Amino acid sequence: MFTGTARHPKALAVRLPDGRVALSQRLTTALASVVGPRLVPRPGRAFTKAGDSYTPAVGDVEVEVVEGTTRHAVVTVMRLR
Repeated sequence: MFTGTARHPKALAVRLPDGRVALSQRLTTALASVVGPRLVPRPGRAFTKAGDSYTPAVGDVEVEVVEGTTRHAVVTVMRLR
């Protein structure tokens, strides 16, 4: 799940261990170039509970993230697993 184009995603919608889906912070160019080729977009849009839209992807891409502890979920993608 991502925002932006499939080859150059801007952010990822990640499913957290508690089941919530949150948009990550903007991806670095290096991470976007590694994650992008693994994304196969499905038609349509999906939305997080906060109302952010994203493009669903086929299959799973496992990434390592750091989740901040602010009022809103702040998720930073660290690397592709």
